[in-house]
Amino acid sequence: MIALDGAVVCVTGGARGIGRATAALLAARGARVWIGDVDAAATAATAADLGVTGHHLDVTDPSSFRAFLDAARTDGPIDMLVNNAGIMRLGPFADQALAGHHREIAVNLTGVVNGVHLVLPAMIARGRGHIVNVASMAGKVTTPGIAVYCATKVAVVALSRAVRAELRGTGVTLTTILPAATRTEPTAGVSLDLQPILTPEDVAEAIVASARHRRREVTVPRWLAPVGVLEQALPEPALETLKRVVTRHRPPGDHDADLRKPYLDRAGP
Repeated sequence: MIALDGAVVCVTGGARGIGRATAALLAARGARVWIGDVDAAATAATAADLGVTGHHLDVTDPSSFRAFLDAARTDGPIDMLVNNAGIMRLGPFADQALAGHHREIAVNLTGVVNGVHLVLPAMIARGRGHIVNVASMAGKVTTPGIAVYCATKVAVVALSRAVRAELRGTGVTLTTILPAATRTEPTAGVSLDLQPILTPEDVAEAIVASARHRRREVTVPRWLAPVGVLEQALPEPALETLKRVVTRHRPPGDHDADLRKPYLDRAGP
């Protein structure tokens, strides 16, 4: 168990959405929170609003990530890292720019690899610490129209499981959070009917609670846990039919391009 009162906690992608909600809740629990985000202006504004410390962070750049963690260590050893930064692009795989696919992999997967690798040695040396990797139910259930996003989240789930096995007996724990669709900017312009919809605060509650229980994998909501089993158990044609029903037979990655433009302008190519 990580006692949050006075703990040093770092949150990536902390300027908006789930990251901001998590930082707010952590601060309310007495943690000394550092948020990192590639959007420097939004980071500064959020830090001022929440009374936490902001720092520019590009999770895809190990030097930038190292600088973020080193800055946070001026408050003391890092007790908890929340790898939350991520982007989601929409549309048929073949229609999207290859540079966009590479960017999505760099942020969603390489960013997590960077964070875990950079924070672990000091945690292991101290014999304590907690890491949260924010994945997605897309890490359990593949969805047409977000193929690369699904691939990155499956990879984060697998990475977390493998590293968790290596951490046995070290005193360091790692929780994977798998939220359903959440009302944040990455889902702007997307129809989410027939799906459970979360708020950023719902996911933040699960992230912060993991400091106490430190379970291995947590789906949000919890009742979605068996859905990943169905992905593996049902024949692929049956799954494809079910997914077409859930999306009301819309084209893969169907969305309102105008509503998503502000988000994509920041997310990159």
